[in-house]
Amino acid sequence: MSLPPEPALTAGPPPGLAADQAALGAAAPPVRRTGRWRGLLLGLLIAVIAISGVVLLGYVGNRIGPVALAVGVGAAVLPVPVLVSCFLWLDRYDPEPVRLLLFCFLWGAFVATGVALVVNTTAGWLFERWGISDIVVGVVVAPVIEETMKAAFPIGIFLLARRRFSGVTDGIVFCGLSATGFAMVENILYLGGYGYAPGAEQSGFAGGALAVEAMFIGRVLLSGFGHPLFTSMTGIGLGIAARSADRRVRVLAPLLGLLLAMSLHATWNLMATLGQDVSLYFTLYGYFSVFVPIFLTVTGVVIWVRSWEGRLTERVLPAYAAAGWFSPPEVTALGTLGRRLSARAWARRVSGDAGATAMRGYQFAATRLALLRDGLDRGLDNRPHQVAEAVAEERALLAAIEAYRQVFTRRDPMTPPARWDGHRYHVVFPDGVPRPVEAPPLPVVPVPFLAQR
Repeated sequence: MSLPPEPALTAGPPPGLAADQAALGAAAPPVRRTGRWRGLLLGLLIAVIAISGVVLLGYVGNRIGPVALAVGVGAAVLPVPVLVSCFLWLDRYDPEPVRLLLFCFLWGAFVATGVALVVNTTAGWLFERWGISDIVVGVVVAPVIEETMKAAFPIGIFLLARRRFSGVTDGIVFCGLSATGFAMVENILYLGGYGYAPGAEQSGFAGGALAVEAMFIGRVLLSGFGHPLFTSMTGIGLGIAARSADRRVRVLAPLLGLLLAMSLHATWNLMATLGQDVSLYFTLYGYFSVFVPIFLTVTGVVIWVRSWEGRLTERVLPAYAAAGWFSPPEVTALGTLGRRLSARAWARRVSGDAGATAMRGYQFAATRLALLRDGLDRGLDNRPHQVAEAVAEERALLAAIEAYRQVFTRRDPMTPPARWDGHRYHVVFPDGVPRPVEAPPLPVVPVPFLAQR
């Protein structure tokens, strides 16, 4: 599939504020009308989450009491902003819609937790009648149902809106937020019901507070990464499947990721059970020799993958630069967050808030364009209607990029007039004469400027 023809742009005087607002409006994606079925699905999803939340919190509050519920909520919410901030940091190159991230969190908090609570409670009741140990619930039943439910919403996104998955990072973000919501509600039950309530019953408020503090250190500070770590295995599998054109990989990668998540979860629960029933050394040994190294390894891999995906623009967009749509410094300036932040600061300096907004939109559109082109090169869109949709999206992104450029270009008095013709620069020197200048092998200018003919 060939690239669109290079743009035919003309130089002109710097636009004013009204023109900036018009350019931002032209670059903004069109508002999609919500179809009947999309509206029904969205309404059903909201209803399921809302009903699950009300029923779950009502059940937990009735079981542990209002005071224990309030204490559990207060303690369980504390780590949530930190974990959510980490996942949002991972998602900075190609941010997903906030409503989608919120739905992932709420699904894990209410729907996944509610279903898991029903299944685990029912299994415990049945196993007690059958004379089977409760350990089986924690080691066999809980990991299966909990990991399946936490991953259910991200898997639905993968199946119904695959374009929202740009790679491994998105898979980890979606699954991690679902797991964070799940862990928050589970911690409410543990901190309030198994920590504060029995402690307060035995020793009053001071005893309850001490029990909550001890459990907070163990469940939140030391092992708060557990649920996000387990479910991130499924996210990695979904991310790998999203960037593969092989149908076998699309099916097997998520399944293997889900099985690995269940296995890690089951091992963790078994380790905790042995530490409680046999010796605390089982828990300490497993924690420091197995799970901490796994957590650090996964963290390193996630940071590396994020950097690799962030540099996708430098690997893909040179083809557009050769066609005249970008200049080499523009491509280089998109490669890292540091360069992107420098470009935003420059745009704000020369064009104010409108320039910073336009630069942010320009960077996100360029990232989406690189992901789209990479998907086309990989053969992810191989059906005629998919190719047509990809071509239409490509042209819309290129038009948005050009519109964003109009806001912050030709505004910096320190930059000489210049244009890029797809092969070399034409720079106006101090004597007023434009001269061709070859692009350096490794352009390092951190500020994008207008590529024009």
